[in-house]
Amino acid sequence: MSLVLLPFPAQRTLAAQMVDALRMPASGSDHPSDVRVGRLDWRRFPDGESLVTLDDALADADVAIVASLHDPDAMALALRFAADTAREFGARSVGLVAPYLAYMRQDKRFHAGEAVSAPLFARFISESFDWLVTVDPHLHRIHALDEVYDIPSRVVAAAPAVADWIRREVERPILIGPDSESEQWVRGIATRAGAPYQVLEKQRRGDRDVSVSLPDAAAARGRNPVIVDDIVSSGRTVIETLGQLHRLGLSPATCVAIHAVFAGDAHAQLLAAGALRIVTTDSIAHPSNGIGLAQPLAEAIRELVGRVEA
Repeated sequence: MSLVLLPFPAQRTLAAQMVDALRMPASGSDHPSDVRVGRLDWRRFPDGESLVTLDDALADADVAIVASLHDPDAMALALRFAADTAREFGARSVGLVAPYLAYMRQDKRFHAGEAVSAPLFARFISESFDWLVTVDPHLHRIHALDEVYDIPSRVVAAAPAVADWIRREVERPILIGPDSESEQWVRGIATRAGAPYQVLEKQRRGDRDVSVSLPDAAAARGRNPVIVDDIVSSGRTVIETLGQLHRLGLSPATCVAIHAVFAGDAHAQLLAAGALRIVTTDSIAHPSNGIGLAQPLAEAIRELVGRVEA
């Protein structure tokens, strides 16, 4: 297998780690894969236009473009340019590794006249790429990616890596899910970590007006709270959770997020609200990254590229 990873600038460290994982012999194979990181530069002109420059030694190679899509509108055309240019340079196949996958929220028309963007974005990506790898997409009414994506896809679960980190780093943890949507992640991580968990009851009155309550505060006493969520964007729900735990007299909480969106100054606000520490996976490059996903991402890439070769 000749595989070239072309990371957007923010994902270069992750891509290098994935190459190391991919160079390890696969199960049943005596030799490591022929895999390397290639060049992908992305420049934006003052008027907002993008210039993408690629490694041009791609003839007959399978290519994986690595781009976390937490700023999707800015990146969308650059993605299309990169994929089409890789094919122009002779790539045999072009896949997308998007550890954070955007446009999963608007999966139905909530108000008259709205665009249903989830399937529209999926169609755009499916037209550009041969396969897709992502990490724990934020699915609501869409139950699986193949409901909207027309290309083979693999979803990497962050739960094993997050559970391993909690088991190593936190004594007597109790996992806290800040809302009902987080329960699917919190339950799985708690089971793997061998820890109890609770999910807070949330009432949202607006984008930045949220209140929460802990179902059983007594069961949390004497344990170290770990707030776990899949995406932290504005941080308001987690901030309210930190305040609720503080009012109950519980220990300062560690905050763990799978996707570190951290819009604006959300990370600083979480620290100011009393978070003991904030740890995220490297699905989005951020100083809080402490949980690596290179190995499971590499395994998913190997599987999908193998399907293309077959």
